[in-house]
This record gives sequence, structure tokens and C-alpha cells, in this order.
Amino acid sequence: MPLDNIRNILLVLSGKGGVGKSSVTTQLALTLSLQGHTVGVLDIDLTGPSIPRFFGIEDAKVKQAPGGWIPVDVHGAQTLAAHKRVGGEDGSTTEQKEGGETAADGQKIGSLSCMSLGFILASRSDAVIWRGPKKTAMVRQFLTDVLWPPLDYLLIDTPPGTSDEHISLLETLLKNTTPSPALNPHVPFLAGAVVVTTPQAISVSDVKKELNFCKKTGIRVLGVVENMAGFVCPNCSECTNVFSKGGGTVMATEFEVPFLGSVPIDPAFVELVESGTRPVYPKGTIMQGKVMDTEEVAALKSKDGLFVEKYRDCSLAPLFDEFFSTPTLRALLATIIAVSLFTSLLFVVMTVCWDVVMPSRVTLVLQVKYLRDRSAIANQQVSILHTRQAPVPVAVTGLLLKIPSRIGTFGLLPTE
Repeated sequence: MPLDNIRNILLVLSGKGGVGKSSVTTQLALTLSLQGHTVGVLDIDLTGPSIPRFFGIEDAKVKQAPGGWIPVDVHGAQTLAAHKRVGGEDGSTTEQKEGGETAADGQKIGSLSCMSLGFILASRSDAVIWRGPKKTAMVRQFLTDVLWPPLDYLLIDTPPGTSDEHISLLETLLKNTTPSPALNPHVPFLAGAVVVTTPQAISVSDVKKELNFCKKTGIRVLGVVENMAGFVCPNCSECTNVFSKGGGTVMATEFEVPFLGSVPIDPAFVELVESGTRPVYPKGTIMQGKVMDTEEVAALKSKDGLFVEKYRDCSLAPLFDEFFSTPTLRALLATIIAVSLFTSLLFVVMTVCWDVVMPSRVTLVLQVKYLRDRSAIANQQVSILHTRQAPVPVAVTGLLLKIPSRIGTFGLLPTE
């Protein structure tokens, strides 16, 4: 299966349209690529695919292969030339290595490829008027028929809300991924979701529904990104909170999920996406506490060069690099792996001890109770026949991993 080439899968979700999911997905993909990872982007926003426009490859077309579709290359793995990097707190514009020496040997980046319905439509202005079953089939085809190269990360840009695309996406992913690399290192790891919101209350109220959706379906929330959090004037450097302030922080605290950070509106990034022009900032511009003086390298302002190479000069690049290198995010992933290792070890011990403690032939009844529509309670009984050839703990483990999070109680009842 094509997903077998993928190590980690990340979802970008939001309950509200227009909050900048595709923008966050694009910048996260560029950030991971600049960190040296191989990255793929899958756009399942079928009625409004915008990833091709963000990467500036709208005219590209996917190629058919005997086993499926070949995704479009944004750029290959290579070494970028050293450059004057913006963002130094002391006003310095020279990029530095960890040891303090000047980066003279360039920057190694990973390859980036993407897949979107926008590459398949005959015209970019064509309207996609599909009912649910056709959307479901298209999403499943994207997940099973795209021939991805070996990837460190696959980012999935989703439509707003909790629609047919989301249900089809999760059904397919839960069947073909593992909740932890410790359980099966050869199966893609569904790492979790990044939830995007804007600061205003009307957006936060809708995005809360998306967090509840993640909770009910068992999808980990890696963190909340507050997009469009203020506009920094390029002339006076004053930040104006055009969409209120702090809504993302409050929501993350309420749901007890990490808050990754706030992303301001940067006109230079908009110009980079719209026309491919390299970001340049007037002297005295300060964004998020970082000095963005680039007038001395204004001669570089052009449309030449790779999109990722020009993005390095954007004020948002160091922000995203900080968001997705934070100790909080790393600690969360480390905790997930540690808990999974402990769980795996526990089940191994149970398997070894089972035949000693229990009779050779035992029937277990797994009683599952869950609430449906707040009015009807359904009882489901699953009988598992234990034999020495198929130890019960292993069978029960495989079953429990697939049970949705809405299930409330479990009862293991040995019978004669």
C-alpha cells in the first residue's frame, strides 16, 4: 500500500472556514523540508483545493503510473546556498550555526511533493458539485492510489468542519496506521492533528467543535495555532489586533491541549504566494520581537529561485520553525511513544503468564456499552474463544485498539 512509505501522518484541522488551514499546512511543510525532512502534502479539500496555488504550481498535472498517481514535485532534496537570514533579535542578519560560526556551506533541505484535486480538474475554475458518496470515494482513492516516495511526514490539509471527507479520511487512516510506532514500526504512525483558529470568538466557538470531534474519534491534538493574530504595519512596526486577541490561548487551556503560538498577518508572505516575490522588509520593522531589517539585501528582491528558498526570508519562517521544534511538542510525542512501549510490554507479560494462571480453554465476554442519540443504550457482546494457539491477550489487544473512544465500559468475564 502507498502509505507504507510514510513514517508520520499529521492532520491540519479546523471547524471554521477561512482561518488559514492551507496557509499553515504550506508553511509547516516548508518548515519541515527546511529542517531536512522529506515531506508530502495531501489536499482533501475537494470543493476548494488551494494547495497548488500556495506552492505556485497550479499548472502542474499528476502523472498516471501502473499502480496509481504520481504526486507533483514542489522541489527535490538539495543544498540551498547560504544567505543573509532575517530574524536576529540583535538586528543581525547573518544566519548562524549552532556553534556560532557563519553558515557558509548552505542548508540541506528535504524533498517536497503534493497531491490535490486541483491538479486533476480540467480548469482551475471548475466547480466540484459532488454528493457524499463520490467525495468519500475520492478521499479513499487519494489515500490508497497515490504513489508517495518514502516520506518522513505526510501533511493532510482538510476542509472545514466534520463532513464526509473527515469521516472517510479517519476510517481509512485508522485501518492503515498505528497509534504508536512502538506497536508496529513498519506501519505509518498517525501522530495527531494541528488545529487552526483565529482569535475572534465566532471562530473559536466553531473550532471547539473540531476539538470535540478529535476527542470523540481518538485523534491526538498536537497543538493549537492561532492564525491572523494581529497585523504588523511595515512602515511603523505597530501591531494591531484586527481579529481580537487571545482566543486560541483560552481555547487550548480549556481543552488542555498545547498552544503552539500565534501567527500574525504578513503582507510579504501574501505577496510571496500571490506573485512569487521574495519578502523584503523596510528598516525598523519588528515582528514578534524579531528585527526584520532587509533593506541592505533589497537587491535580492525578485521572482527568481525556489519557493522554499525565498520563504527563508519571510518573517513567519522562524515562527513556524519555533512552533514545531518546541519542547512541548517533542515532549508530547515522547510521552506517546513511552506509554505505547509500556503498554506493549504489559501485554507481552500477560501473554506469557496467561497459560499458567488461566485454564486452557476460557471464553471471554467483552461487554461494550455506549450511548446512542442520548436515548437508547445498546449492548454488544463479543465472545473471544481462547486457545493455546491464539493467546487471549493478543486477540483482545488487537480488538481494543480498534474500539472507538465513545465506548464507556469494558467487562472481561471468564465463563465455564
